[in-house]
Amino acid sequence: MSVIAIVSQKGGSGKTTLALHLAASATQARRPACIVDTDPQATAAAWGDWRGDFLPIVVTSPPARLAKTIERARKQDDIEVVVIDTPPHAEAAMREAIKAADLVLIPSRPRAFDLHALEGVAEMLGFANTPAYVVLNAVPGGATRQVEEATKAAKALGLEVCPVTFGERADFHKSSAKGEVASEIDAEGKAAKEAKKLWKWVAKQLG
Repeated sequence: MSVIAIVSQKGGSGKTTLALHLAASATQARRPACIVDTDPQATAAAWGDWRGDFLPIVVTSPPARLAKTIERARKQDDIEVVVIDTPPHAEAAMREAIKAADLVLIPSRPRAFDLHALEGVAEMLGFANTPAYVVLNAVPGGATRQVEEATKAAKALGLEVCPVTFGERADFHKSSAKGEVASEIDAEGKAAKEAKKLWKWVAKQLG
């Protein structure tokens, strides 16, 4: 079983959107996934309620119980991937998620304030041996230079950058509000293709 942690110190970075779409893409690729929501706001859990009985499943867990929650998931034969959604401004939750993960993804909008928030995560990762990558999210169309500058800023902090980006797509927002993911409202849309491409890249990193 593979464990992926989605972490960021900044609110609105797209952690939950990334977690939902990654877990759904894994499930669609026949690697059933579970999302562990450690955020007190329980946004991912609400999405799971709207979704009903369809995979991926969503469970909630306080950070102190994260290891036990993952262990329970590990004992379920049909779960192959766990995606941890973490709250912003919560170092304890992020540390526990990083400790439990095989791979860490750090969503960030390609803007100055968002990129500045990467510093704290970079410091935490400095004490871990877990592979970690920044995933640029909500990238405006045609923002090639902005992506290049954001990549340079992340690398200056010692962080690697995922080659797959998420654009500012309406399908990400519309689908989440209905307990769905982008591929379920438009399988050929750009958002759906980005989510599928990200999962393929992540699966390769996980081996």
